[in-house]
Amino acid sequence: MLFRQLFEPDSSTYTYLLSCPETGQTALIDPVLDTVERDLKVLKELGLELSFTIETHVHADHLTGARRLKQLTGCRIAYPGVEKPECADIGLQEGETFFVGRLELHPLFTPGHTSHHHAYVIDNGTQSMVFTGDALLIDACGRTDFQSGDAAALYRSIHDKLFTLPDDALVYPAHDYEGRFVSTIAQEKKRNPRLGGGKNEVEFVQIMNGLDLAYPRKIDFAVPGNEQCGRCPPNVPEQYRGACDRNDQG
Repeated sequence: MLFRQLFEPDSSTYTYLLSCPETGQTALIDPVLDTVERDLKVLKELGLELSFTIETHVHADHLTGARRLKQLTGCRIAYPGVEKPECADIGLQEGETFFVGRLELHPLFTPGHTSHHHAYVIDNGTQSMVFTGDALLIDACGRTDFQSGDAAALYRSIHDKLFTLPDDALVYPAHDYEGRFVSTIAQEKKRNPRLGGGKNEVEFVQIMNGLDLAYPRKIDFAVPGNEQCGRCPPNVPEQYRGACDRNDQG
């Protein structure tokens, strides 16, 4: 398997490139509109053609590059099937393996950050890798105070789905804000400040309800835009319109 971890600094978003060496089929997990040109350059440098974009959920902190990448490459757009937007080509479901060539991607329904959130597990030939989206972050987790968030549901998703993966499974989140790249299930079970060390559901819900986080600065245009696979809505503020104007999305 060919693998790359790519970073978008404004929203601290990780995009993941997965490619099957036998078939050449390639996917980008959680692409960002701002970095479409970079992603296309990486694909070209690696001699790859994009087959799929895959979303873990409808993001609130950036516009996805899915629509623009489909326009430029002809790739297909995959979203969690429980709330698949009309613009998406594929709905992903837990229990239904998704193939990128001969690579087997296993969706896990992990609601709590949003009501439709999915994580994706793949075996790299040596150990499991799990792309956790915003459900489980490194030493943190996604917030639960918007987009049908539910702290108790997130606790159960992490404990019943993600924390039951092998301890050495590599955790690749959709975001990191501290310059970290990867964790493991064992590390998050042991030292995650919100979830680790045997914290119970009541303790976790209290922690999440007491975070008092700032209102997401891009949510008012990112959510409706991402429900249309990354179309720029008219209310994108001027300071964020660069990617929209570059990609003729307005």
